[in-house]
Parts: sequence; structure tokens; C-alpha cells
Amino acid sequence: MATGRASGYRPTAAADASPGSSPESAIAVQTLTTAARDLIEGAFPALWVRGEVSNFKAHRNGHWYFSLKDEQAQINCVIWSSATRRIPAPPDDGMQVSALGQMTVWPVRGDLQFSVRALEAAGDGLWRKALEQTRARLEKDGLLDPSRKRPLPTFPRRIAVITSPDGAAMHDIITVTRTRSAAVELVIIPAKGQGEGAPESLVAALAQLGLWGGADLLIIGRGGGSREDLWAFNDERVARALAACAIPTVSAVGHETDISMCDLVADVRAATPSAAAEIAVPSRRELVARVDALAKRLATAATRREERAVSALNQVRKRLGLAAQRVVERRYSQLERLAGQLDALSPLNTLARGFAVARTPGGATLSSREQFVPGTAFDLWLRDGIVAATANAVRALPDSQNSADRMRSATPNTPLS
Repeated sequence: MATGRASGYRPTAAADASPGSSPESAIAVQTLTTAARDLIEGAFPALWVRGEVSNFKAHRNGHWYFSLKDEQAQINCVIWSSATRRIPAPPDDGMQVSALGQMTVWPVRGDLQFSVRALEAAGDGLWRKALEQTRARLEKDGLLDPSRKRPLPTFPRRIAVITSPDGAAMHDIITVTRTRSAAVELVIIPAKGQGEGAPESLVAALAQLGLWGGADLLIIGRGGGSREDLWAFNDERVARALAACAIPTVSAVGHETDISMCDLVADVRAATPSAAAEIAVPSRRELVARVDALAKRLATAATRREERAVSALNQVRKRLGLAAQRVVERRYSQLERLAGQLDALSPLNTLARGFAVARTPGGATLSSREQFVPGTAFDLWLRDGIVAATANAVRALPDSQNSADRMRSATPNTPLS
């Protein structure tokens, strides 16, 4: 009778030696998931996958979790915290993105997932979102307020420059500065302008500038490049460090069309590094021309002022002349009036009207009959001469007239001798 065999598969002796081929050689779950991860990662190189973001969650440990889906399927995705620093902003649910990553298995759960290293949204969605969020936070803290902008020093003696020592920006700034004024001293503080660690390098350079404190002005920036190349100057940490700088700042990042967060918080934004040097450093030739122009303006202004002063002096002189003439005329008129009054009161004028005055030979006036006695010699003063006379008789006037009337009515031709 043949020996019966149990139903089911029993491996051969050779198979019994393979891990997991029998209960005795069973492998651990971790070994299985790790083997699956190695198998999948080996089968799928890093590749770009396009899809729609859903169920996005940012874990407190810094990792991002979400699903990437289309109309037929979806795959769980993870972006480890070390990779999130290279992504401008977290994606939003419903955003169409392209993700660069690696298919893998998470051994802890045995889940198939896509480990993302880079993420790009359709258009510039993530970059724009990151800029908007950073700008909103800076604006909330008042760092974009135009009132906090400081004027640049007119004649800086020492200018600090934070840029890459290997970039064209430093060469451009040095060339323009030396052309405009050899007296200005440039101090280069080297920093990374792009790539991994660039924001930290820029913040450290700004901190070094603050500890030194020997510059009058700061120029920070770099030459042109792609959006990713210039992104360090949009980092919020760099913008805040620049806003806190104790000296006036000029930001010159990229080309004229490139606007960064550093441009917004700096006191002055320059289109290029060369333009920053032109703004910061006064041209000796331009200063000489400006001084000459000011000298001409001053000379012209002095001449005009002198002409106005002479004209005003002439006007004053004319007014004084007219005023003096009017004063003389008034005084002359008053003098004539007084002369008329004096003439009217003058004894000579009285004599001219037919009166006579008797005086002693010594010149005393004889105005009363008591002063006359017969035989008294006196002089009779007439209008046109003096008559020597002697009193023969003295008579009184009629009683009907008082003495004053008698004197006024006395007839000068009355014979007295």
C-alpha cells in the first residue's frame, strides 16, 4: 500500500535551506519589507511623477505627507524634513505638481510610498505662494513700511559688500567704485549667494557686519541667475537680518526685472550690482561739476541780489529826496507865514504906515508925555530917516480917548517944536 502524502506544497530538501521556504526558516517581517524596499528602489530609478496633491499634512517633526493622484490611481508620498528646506512652500490640496522622487517601501508599516526630493507646481505656484507668505509676515511686522527707509550717506568713507567672492557682482562693484571715487574703501564680507546653505551664510555675514560696526553703508546682492539661484535673497531669515542692519542698506539682487524680499526691506533697491555702486559712491567728476554749477548759481544769485539792493537803494534815495523836498517846502511855507506875521508886527512896518517914534539921543523910546518937558531934545524916527527935535510944549489928548487909543491915533506930522 502506497504511503499517502499530505495535501499542499512541501519544498524539497534544497528549498528547505532557503530563508522563508519553511516554517523553520521563516524570515522576519522587517526582513521582508526591507527586501521589498531594496527590490523596488532597485527597479525604479529617481523619476518625475505628475499628479494632483490631496490630503496634505505637515507633521510636527517637519515631514510632509500627502497623496499624489490622477483619475485612475494614487500613491502615498512623503517629503522628509531635510528635503523640505529646498522646496519654496508646502503645496496646497488640489494643486497640480510634478514631483521628483524614488519609489520605496516604508519598512515600519510596509507601505509603498513615493519619497519626494523636489517639487514643482504648475507655473510658479509654489514660488509665488512662498513669496506671498513671506511678504505677508514681513509686512505685518512693519518691515516693508516706506517710512522706515533711511537716506544713504552722501559721502561714505567705507562700504561693506556682502556677496560671493567668486561672483561677477563683486568685480562689477569694485570696478564702478574705483572709477567713481578712489577714496572710498570697500570691505568684502564673503557669503554664499546660492545653493544649499546660502541663507545661513548670508545671515552669518550680516551678523559679522553688525559685530564689526566699521562701515557707513552696506551693499548686499549678486548677479543675475535663475529663480532658484536668487532664492536665498527671498529667505525670510535673510530679509529680517537685513532689515535689522544698523547702517543704511542697498540691495542689488539679479537683474532689473528681479524683485526679492531683500529688495523690499532694504533702504534702497538697485537694479544691478553696478547700479548699486553708482548709487552708493558719489562720482568725483560729477561732484566737481556740481560744485562748479553751484558756484555759478551763487554768483548769479549774488549779482541779482546786488542789483535788487541797488534798485531798492535808488528807490529809497528817491523817496528820501521827495520827502526832504516836501519837508523843506513845508518849512519854507511856515517861514513865509512867520515872516509875514513878523513883518506885520515890525515897528518899521508901523513907521511905513505913517507913524513916528520918539527916542532919546541914547536910544531909549519915549512913549509917554510925562517923559517930555519943554526943551527936551529927542530924535524922531520916521520911515525914511531921523529928525533931531526939541520939545517946546506938551499937551494931553482929549479925555474921550484912552491912552492906547491916543497912541494909535497920534498923528506923526503933528509939530512938536
